[in-house]
Amino acid sequence: MEALKQGSDALFILLGGIMVLAMHAGFAFLELGTVRKKNQVNALVKILVDFSVSTIVYFLVGYGVAYGTHFLVGADQLAARNGYDLVKFFFLLTFAAAIPAIISGGIAERARFWPQLIATAVIVGLVYPFFEGITWNQQWGVQAWIKAITGQEFHDFAGSVVVHAVGGWLALPAVLLLGARANRYRKDGSISAHPPSNIPFLALGAWILTVGWFGFNVMSAQTIDKISGLVAVNSLMAMVGGTLVALVMGRNDPGFIHNGPLAGLVAVCAGSDLMHPLGALVTGGMAGAIFVGMFTLTQNRWKIDDVLGVWPLHGLCGTWGGLAAGIFGSQALGGLGGVTLGAQLMGTALGVSWALVCGFAVYGTLKATLGLRLSQEEEFEGADLSIHRIGATPDREVNW
Repeated sequence: MEALKQGSDALFILLGGIMVLAMHAGFAFLELGTVRKKNQVNALVKILVDFSVSTIVYFLVGYGVAYGTHFLVGADQLAARNGYDLVKFFFLLTFAAAIPAIISGGIAERARFWPQLIATAVIVGLVYPFFEGITWNQQWGVQAWIKAITGQEFHDFAGSVVVHAVGGWLALPAVLLLGARANRYRKDGSISAHPPSNIPFLALGAWILTVGWFGFNVMSAQTIDKISGLVAVNSLMAMVGGTLVALVMGRNDPGFIHNGPLAGLVAVCAGSDLMHPLGALVTGGMAGAIFVGMFTLTQNRWKIDDVLGVWPLHGLCGTWGGLAAGIFGSQALGGLGGVTLGAQLMGTALGVSWALVCGFAVYGTLKATLGLRLSQEEEFEGADLSIHRIGATPDREVNW
């Protein structure tokens, strides 16, 4: 029975890792469909290469920073317990690699390729694992400190703050330091639309992310005996809440509609194991409103050219998710309890502050040394041709 339990746990978390790995295809197609045609190839290449760099640095450095262990031992030790420790690394790697995938959408269409890969290595190797270790591995005594003050530890079941808020708030400094795309905001005060290049691909990316998210959330239990149908249904309710609110507030805009479920899922991650489904529905609906409202404000009023809206979607909705766990996770609102709003405020603020400071440090250093942005000529030509020497539909371009 013990051998069966070990094998089942390894298979369970492996399937979760595969589902979250598939989400990276969703990141790729969501970005591909949103950017202009001359930057579609670059969107696909960035996500795959960022994932590959993330794998190496998380295996060699990041996982050790977060969990105080390493894999520089014999294969016989690695294969123990059906290789559970290895597939756990695989599962958690897919979370870590989501950080550069999130950032990629914000800096699309004008960022240089190699400096972003350097940023990926630093973020996945050091920045992200530091906060991951605090939240999920009791590192450095921070959780004990929060509990001593508020009565409970900071709770983030599946990463509203650890993954999404951190990723979104890391992206904000990168977007600000890069500046807007050429001709996005004109001197006369007008705004060039820069519309999405392909709504079907945008929708495909959103659907892949939505489906994979149930692995992201449910498999965060990490062992099969801890699986919870509550997590699955709460994820579902938050997804539809975000969709319907984005439909109404976005006035039937397909870009808002397909990002609505993602906003809801970002927000429910933290408290998906605690909330009542109706609480999850409200959490998701609020996230949909936050995304539509703040995306519109940042793009049109503040003139922050965050191409995919990753700061509103991941940064702000993830922040809301951290707080929502303390609200709707309480027994007074039908939740399971064991969480306080004070602890959630402290943990969320810590994650946001850490990401913001590190974002300016990493991208500010790269801007001052290597440079972050494509030249005017390269940006005008498009990242596909200037970096990869081929467009998304080369046969059509030659024939034309």
